[in-house]
Formats: sequence, C-alpha cells, structure tokens
Amino acid sequence: MARIDCFNPIAGRISNLPAGEIFVISDFSDLADDAAIRKVLSRLEGDGKIRRIMRGVYDCPIYNDFLGEYVEPHPDKIAHAIARNFGWTIVPCGDTALNMLGISTQVPSVWLYVSDGNYREYQCGNITIEFKHTANKEISKISSKTALIIQAIKALGKEKITDEVINKIKVSTTEDERKLMFTEAKYVTSWIYDVIKEICGGTR
Repeated sequence: MARIDCFNPIAGRISNLPAGEIFVISDFSDLADDAAIRKVLSRLEGDGKIRRIMRGVYDCPIYNDFLGEYVEPHPDKIAHAIARNFGWTIVPCGDTALNMLGISTQVPSVWLYVSDGNYREYQCGNITIEFKHTANKEISKISSKTALIIQAIKALGKEKITDEVINKIKVSTTEDERKLMFTEAKYVTSWIYDVIKEICGGTR
C-alpha cells in the first residue's frame, strides 16, 4: 500500500477535479515517484473512486442515470492526456481534424494526430488513437486552433476547398483567433495560406 504521506495529497487533488476529467501519472509527479503514484491510483481504482481507461490513464467517471451506465471518455481528451504524459505537442489531423471543426459529421474510427513525439498507437475499446510524427514547424510555436485548421485544410486538399468550407471554418473561430492565425500561418505552403487569408477576411 502507498505511504499515507503520498496517498492523501494525490487523492485530495483528484477529489478536486471535475467529473469526467482525465489524468495521467505525470500529473502527480510533483507529489511522488511513479511507483508510488501507481500504487495510489490502483488503490483508488479498487475503491471505485476512479476508472482506469488504459495503462497509466484514468478519469473521474460520469454516471448517466438515464442510461444506467458510466459515460465513455472522449477520445480527444484521452489523446491529450497521453500527450501530456509524454510531453508531446499534438494536433488532430485527417478526418479527426475535419470532424472537430464541424466540416465533417462522420465520427472517425481512428482518431489521428500529428505529434512531435514518436509514432504510437493505442486501443481504447472500439476506438484507436494514433500519433504520427511530423515536422515541428507544422505544430510548434503556433496556437492549437491555427494548427488544427492547417491540418484540416491539408486533409481536404486544394480542390475540395469551397465557400461552404471557408464559412464553416470562419464561424468556428473568433475574431482574435483569425487575427492570430493570419500571422502564425505565414510560413505554411502557399495554397494553404491563400485559404487562410480567405478565412481571415479575404474573398474567393
């Protein structure tokens, strides 16, 4: 059993998390070493206080009274928790990016992300979460919203950029986000930046 001087601080921090919050081992690295943290989390899981989603990833599950079951964690929240554990920067790409921006209503079976870390693939129930390595310039030193939009535009391809797509992306961003995106995306491929300029106030 984990020592009490580490159990109480970890359990106390978890008790203050909102329902549905996902957490990982590294979120408690300031309180104890990995082995001790794992023991505490294992004890809390055994007591029914938390849920183990996959190795090293847990949540404070939300119970749905109407359905009579716990709500499944959102894949994007799991992906970001995994990335946080490894210190990666990640951005949704492909169909995942299109879904998150509302350009596509199809829910992906594989949640795909570009990452500055190693290639990794995780299985969570029927969902696959996949990280693929990309050049840092595509995801670093720019806001998460700008990076997401760049990946969505890349996923569509130049020939599928329509007025409808431009408008959908525009309404998913605030004026401040568009101003920032206009500045941050200057060094992307020229045709992608042309699309971004239209999103930020230009015309087709």
